[in-house]
Amino acid sequence: MQKKIVYVLVLMTCCVLGITGLQLYWNYRNYQTTVRNYKTEVNNALDQAVNKERLLRQGEIVSKVKHWLADTSFINIECNINNRDSNTVFTIQDVHPRFLEDTARKVKFFQVGLSKFKQKLRKITPAAKTIFIDHFAENMLKRDLEDGSIYYYTQGLGDSISKAFEESRLNIHNLTILYKKELQERTIYSEFQLNPTNVPLTGYFQTTKINTSLRRPFEIQLVWARLENPNNYYLKEMKWLIITSLLLIGITLFCFYYTIKTLFNQNKLVALKDQFISNMTHELHTPLASIQITTEALQKFTPDAATQANYLDIILYQTKKLTELTKEILTNAKLEALGFTKDEQIDLDELVLVAITDLKLDDNISIKYMPSNEKHIIIGNKMHLSHAIGNIIENAAKYNTNPQPVIEININKNRKEMEISIADNGPGIADEFKQKIFDQFYRISTGNVHDIKGYGLGLSYVKKVIDQHHGSISVIDKYPTGSVFLINLPNDAK
Repeated sequence: MQKKIVYVLVLMTCCVLGITGLQLYWNYRNYQTTVRNYKTEVNNALDQAVNKERLLRQGEIVSKVKHWLADTSFINIECNINNRDSNTVFTIQDVHPRFLEDTARKVKFFQVGLSKFKQKLRKITPAAKTIFIDHFAENMLKRDLEDGSIYYYTQGLGDSISKAFEESRLNIHNLTILYKKELQERTIYSEFQLNPTNVPLTGYFQTTKINTSLRRPFEIQLVWARLENPNNYYLKEMKWLIITSLLLIGITLFCFYYTIKTLFNQNKLVALKDQFISNMTHELHTPLASIQITTEALQKFTPDAATQANYLDIILYQTKKLTELTKEILTNAKLEALGFTKDEQIDLDELVLVAITDLKLDDNISIKYMPSNEKHIIIGNKMHLSHAIGNIIENAAKYNTNPQPVIEININKNRKEMEISIADNGPGIADEFKQKIFDQFYRISTGNVHDIKGYGLGLSYVKKVIDQHHGSISVIDKYPTGSVFLINLPNDAK
C-alpha cells in the first residue's frame, strides 16, 4: 500500500479516536455534574420544604396566641401614659385565678411600648388592642419562635406557648406536598419516601437529616428522604442525549470502517486490475503472435496448397479465439449492466447434457452423470445458465491434475430448490480462496507461470448468472481430494 494512504489512515485513526474520546469524556463529565447537582438539589429542596412546614406550624402557634390575647377571660390588656415621656404603654396580665393564686411564680404581667403607635391613651380601645395583638404576635412572638426560645411574658401565656411547642410535631403530609413542589420547581420528578421505616435497599439515595423541631437547636426531631439512585436518575433524564451521543459515535465509527474498507477494496481492485491486464496480455499475445508469424510466412514464401490451407486454419483458429475472448468480456460487462430475461422453461438434465457435449472434453476425462426419470424443470435463461454450468465443468477439467480425472454431476430436487452439484477429484481449493474465486478478475496466484489459460472472468460470470436467477453458488471440499460446486436454483416452474 502506498505511503500516502498509510499516512491518511493514521491521521484518520487519530481523528476518529480523538472525537470518540472527547465525546465519551464529555458524557462522563456531564454525568458527574448531573449526579452532583441532583444530590445538592434534593437536599436543598428538603431543607426549603422543612422551613416552609415549620413556618406553617409557627403560624398555627401565632394564631393561637392571638386568640389567647383576645380572650379577656385568659389575658387582660390595658394601657396608660404614666411614664416620663407620656407615651402609651401596653400591659398584659394573667386573668386566670390559677396563675394569680400561685405566689411562687413572679411573672404576673408584662409592659411594652410601641414606637410606631403615636396615640396617647389612658384606656385601651378595641382598635388599639387589635394593633397591639398583631404587633405582639407578628413581631415579638415570631422572633422568639425563629430562635426556638420561649419567653414568659406572663406565667399563663408562657405556659400556654410552651405547651403549644410540645404539641407541635412534624406534619408528614404537609411536608410531602411541600417537598414534592420544591423538587418539581427544580425539574426533579423522582418518587421519594420521608422517614422510611423499611430496611434501606441498594440503588437508592438518602438525603441528609434535617431537624424539624420548632425549638431547634434545643430539641431534635429529624426527617430525611429516600429517592432513586442518582445513576438511575441520570439515565432517565439524559437517555436521549446518551442515545444521540452513542449514535453519533456509532455513525463516526461506521464511516471510518466504511472508508477503510473502501480504501482496501480500491487497493484490491488495483491489484486485480493489474493481474487481469497481465493475464489478458498473455491471452492476447499468443494468438496475435501466431497470426503474425503465419501471415509473415504466407507473405515471404509460396507454400503449396495444403500448407497454405494449414496456415489459414491457424489464422482462423486464433481469430476465433480472439473473438471468443472479446465476446466473453463484452458479455460479462453487458450482464452486469443490463441483466437478461428469465422467461424460458428449462430442463436441467437436457441442459447439462448439451453443456457436456458442447465442451468436447478430452477422452481421458471421465464424466459421471446419469439423468433421472424425474423431470427437473425451472424457469430462467437457457443460454446463460448453460454457459455458467459449462464454465464450471470446463474448470473442473482444466484445473484437474489427477492422472485419471473424474467429474461427477448430480441434480437433486426438493420442494423449494433444485440443487446441481459438480464434483471433481482435482487438487481442490484452499479455504482462503473459496470466496475470492467468484470476484471479478480474480485468479488464484501462480506467480509468473501461465500454464493454464484464463483471465479471471469465468466464475465471476457464473456468480452473476446464478444471482440473476435468485439462486446461490458455493464450493466445498470433496474428500479425499477435489472440490464440489453446489448451485441452488429456485424451483419456480409451474
